[in-house]
Amino acid sequence: MPNTSDHTVRRTQIADALVRLAGREGLHAVTMRAVAAEAGVSLRLVQYYFQDKEHLLIGALRHLEQQSHQRWAQRLAGLPDPPPPRAVIEAFLLEAMPTDEPSRAFHLVGTSYAVLAMTDPQVAEQPFIRGVDRLEQQLTDTLARARAAGTLALDADPALEATRLIALTNGLGTSLLVGQRTPQEATAVLRYHLDRLFTDQAVPTAVSPPPATDAG
Repeated sequence: MPNTSDHTVRRTQIADALVRLAGREGLHAVTMRAVAAEAGVSLRLVQYYFQDKEHLLIGALRHLEQQSHQRWAQRLAGLPDPPPPRAVIEAFLLEAMPTDEPSRAFHLVGTSYAVLAMTDPQVAEQPFIRGVDRLEQQLTDTLARARAAGTLALDADPALEATRLIALTNGLGTSLLVGQRTPQEATAVLRYHLDRLFTDQAVPTAVSPPPATDAG
């Protein structure tokens, strides 16, 4: 019998295939058979790990969330422990920007899931909304830590600012995907907001601005 690590590898292989397919052709193109072909495995194997398309979509969404958290943590590597609140927030914002292929796929597929969640209550109720809620709570906690340290603007409410940061990131991410803004322009907007949200400008930033790319 395959061991646990084998199962994890297979599930990851299939979830990655769904993300590639959805990122290339849209979530509407995702079927069990199409994902099997993309992954180079049999349809029966996909059905073994994911009972139906709904379970496949939910599994891939969880996979995306885990990957995003891992990349977020990588951006914070090397900073003091615990990292300064601004560095944590900036790392999240820049990771969420679709400036490379992994983050582009995450934003594009995540947006597609959001649209699907509007009409599919099971997708909305299971991982999608809970994932966003967890992220918002993490940002709220980080901003509350900044307020306790005296580095957050006096009139800033951590919970409301967390909501605004997520909305800002989603909007800028979409503008990048459609070519309205460049990564440098989006980064400038984010840092403009952070400079007004945090009072301590000496906090080290999480990463350098992304390199110039062809937004078209």
